[in-house]
This record gives sequence, C-alpha cells and structure tokens, in this order.
Amino acid sequence: MTSGAFARWLYQGQRPNWIARIMNRACAAVASLGIADGYMASLEVIGRKSGRAASLPVVLAVVDGQRYLVSMLGDNAWWVRNVRAAGGKAVLRSGGRESILLEEIPASRRAPILKEYLRRAPGARPHVPVSKDAPLAAFEGIAAAFPVFRVVARPPT
Repeated sequence: MTSGAFARWLYQGQRPNWIARIMNRACAAVASLGIADGYMASLEVIGRKSGRAASLPVVLAVVDGQRYLVSMLGDNAWWVRNVRAAGGKAVLRSGGRESILLEEIPASRRAPILKEYLRRAPGARPHVPVSKDAPLAAFEGIAAAFPVFRVVARPPT
C-alpha cells in the first residue's frame, strides 16, 4: 500500500478511522505544546451535538501575512460543521491558548491558499486531487470543494 493510499484509508468516507483518531489525538497534544509554532497547532472546537470541546491537529497556511485553516476532507469534516455551528468561534493552541474567530473564505479566493496549504501539509496531498505544483488555475477548479477559513484573533470575553 502506498503512503497516499494509506492516508486515504485512514479517512475513508471522509471520517477518521480509529487509527487516524489515535494519531490525531497524539498530534494535537504535541501541536498544542508549541513545538511547531507557526506551522502546526491544535484546533479546539465545541461540538454542535455534544457541547464538549474536541481537538485536532491543523496545519496553518500563511498567505500575505494571514493565517488560514483548510479542510482536507471538504465540507463534511466534523470540525467544519462544528465551526459553522459555533459562528466561527474556536481556540488555537500552540504553546498557549488563543481565542479565534474563523471566517470562511469564498471559493473564488481560495486557490492561492489551497496551493500554499498543500505545499505545507504533505499529509493532506492524498485527499486533494491536484498536485502541489499544479498551476493556480487547477486549484481554482477544486476550490469550492475544500473550505478555507481565515484565522482572526478574538478578544477574550
């Protein structure tokens, strides 16, 4: 099994299987320590059904000085649905705790962010049907399928 096939197997049906969930918990714990600050963090979102906080590791794409999060699994990823239900409120942890607001970016503006995300997140490449080296036009063709959120600092309440 190739590494791409293994990565797709971990997220069959666009949901992490039990192995991926264990790996995500471990990576989220490491990311929250700030070891890869500016590159990787732990995103904490309140569950729309459970009301409990859930965390997952995320790779930050930085374009023109702005930070972005991308869903490699598309619209049906649990964290995307929870972020939308929470009005964009979430927490990033990377050495510290940062209250944030995630603003969804329209599909027409996602292509350069998706390209940068694939450059920075090799684990996402098997889930996105475009090569990281593809021209921007190729990313424009798939942009609607992959939600992108701009990270905005939120003052503490």
